[in-house]
Amino acid sequence: MKLLFIGDVVGNIGCQFLKKRLPELKREYNADIVIVNGENSADGNGITKYSADQIFQAGADIITTGNHAFQRRSDWHIYENDCIIRPANYGEACPGKGVTVCDMGSCQIAVINLAGVLFLESLENPFNAADAILKTLETPNIFVDFHAEATSEKRAMGFYLAGKVTAVMGTHTHVQTADACILEKHTGYITDAGMTGVEDSILGTDKKIALERMRLHVPVRYREASGACYLNGVLIEFEKKCGKCTKITPLIVR
Repeated sequence: MKLLFIGDVVGNIGCQFLKKRLPELKREYNADIVIVNGENSADGNGITKYSADQIFQAGADIITTGNHAFQRRSDWHIYENDCIIRPANYGEACPGKGVTVCDMGSCQIAVINLAGVLFLESLENPFNAADAILKTLETPNIFVDFHAEATSEKRAMGFYLAGKVTAVMGTHTHVQTADACILEKHTGYITDAGMTGVEDSILGTDKKIALERMRLHVPVRYREASGACYLNGVLIEFEKKCGKCTKITPLIVR
């Protein structure tokens, strides 16, 4: 089977590009299921019902999020949808859940969302959260979106879950890394799948504004960049009977 994972969609322009290109990608690669990280899909960051609807209309089956999952309080009701998940280590007091299981007919596919803690918020230990969730799952086909800042923490999670899950895909840093591989001949891994949005930007935001903030250290109001977009992600091929990843292919579509 084939799973297509798309990195962080940034703003409405990223959503519109996703709607334009995802249907043809699904056909080209014959993808059985599509996961999209949508935590920055609303203009200004976060996720709203409108931006989530855009992602689903593009062809996504499941939406994962990250540290901006609860940025738009008025839209927290979107987590009533089992196909929109937030990092599991935010805890039970937060809306939504951190894992969902999709029935594909011939098999089940579980998707887990976790957030890192290095250089981000102080949350429950993501390694412990992963262990707790794995004990509840009956399917071997398990995919993890690990939304984290530090490459070391992402690599650590990859090795920790090697042999236990089908794939670990890093998100959050918006730059696709060149380390796609299969760990322990079982688990597909990439430190960051990249982003979907304006390429001539700083992580999807207007580069002049981002540069001003970094150079002068003054408060700024970030806004999404404009211009030509690209889509980043990975295609995971796996054996549904045992959950083994047989191939991981990074994708950059301009």
